[in-house]
Amino acid sequence: MADTVLYEVTDGLATITLNRPEAMNALSVEAKEALREALRAAGGDEAVRAVLLTATGRAFCVGQDLKEHMGLLAENADSVMSTVAEHYNPIVRAIAGMPKPVVAGVNGVAAGAGFGFALAADYRVVADTASFTTAFAGVALTADSGVSWTLPRVVGPGRAAELLFFPRSIPAQEAYELGIANKVVPAAELAEQSLAVARTLAAGPTLAYAAIKESLAYGAGHGLDEALDKEGELQMRAGASEDHAIAVRAFVAKEKPVYQGR
Repeated sequence: MADTVLYEVTDGLATITLNRPEAMNALSVEAKEALREALRAAGGDEAVRAVLLTATGRAFCVGQDLKEHMGLLAENADSVMSTVAEHYNPIVRAIAGMPKPVVAGVNGVAAGAGFGFALAADYRVVADTASFTTAFAGVALTADSGVSWTLPRVVGPGRAAELLFFPRSIPAQEAYELGIANKVVPAAELAEQSLAVARTLAAGPTLAYAAIKESLAYGAGHGLDEALDKEGELQMRAGASEDHAIAVRAFVAKEKPVYQGR
C-alpha cells in the first residue's frame, strides 16, 4: 500500500488508516487508489474478520483534494470527474458490501466523500471534537460516495435534503442525536475505544455479521414479504455455520463462546 494509506492486520482485524495529516487526509488520486485497494484486500482476506477505518492527524477526511482537483480540472474536466466511477463508487461498495463489519473511527472533520465513507461503515465511533459536513453544494457539486443513499436512511429524507442544500458543520453531539454517530467519546480515547469496538467484532460470529449486513441492505430496497424470505434464506446459512453450533454449546454450558469466524 502507498504511504497515504496504512494497512495492518492483527488478530483478525484489518486497520486501514488514512495518512495524509498535512492535507487533512484530502483524497488525492494516489490516496483514493490506495484506499480502494486496501479495502479490497481486507474484503478478500479470509483471515480478516472486521475492519477499522480511521485516520491520522486532526481530520478524518475532508473529501476531494481540491488543489490536485483544480489542476486536473483545467486539463480535462470530463476525465477528472470519472473519479466517482473509478474511485468513490468502488470504495463505498467495498465498505458497505464487505461480508464483515466495518467500524469508522472518526477522529476529526469528515466532509464530502469523507462523510460518505463514514456513513458507509456499519458503526461509527466519533471523537467529541469531530464534525461532519456534506460540503458538496459548497463547491457546486452534487452528492457522491453513496451519500444520496446512506444519509436519508440515517437522518430521514427531509433532513438529508437540508444538509445537502445548506452544508454546515454538524458537531459530534448533534451527529449522535441524528444517528450519524453511534458512539461519541473523548478525543483522547478515540483510538482506544474504536479499536475496542472493532476487536470485539473481529472476535464475533463473522458469518452472522455478514448476514446481518446483507439483510439490512436487502430490506432497504424490498417489501416485507421479500425481506422475510431473505431472512429465512440467510438464517439457514447462519444456522449451518460452525459458530452457531459453538454458540449453542456455550449457552447450554454457560460458557463464553469462542468464535472461529466459520
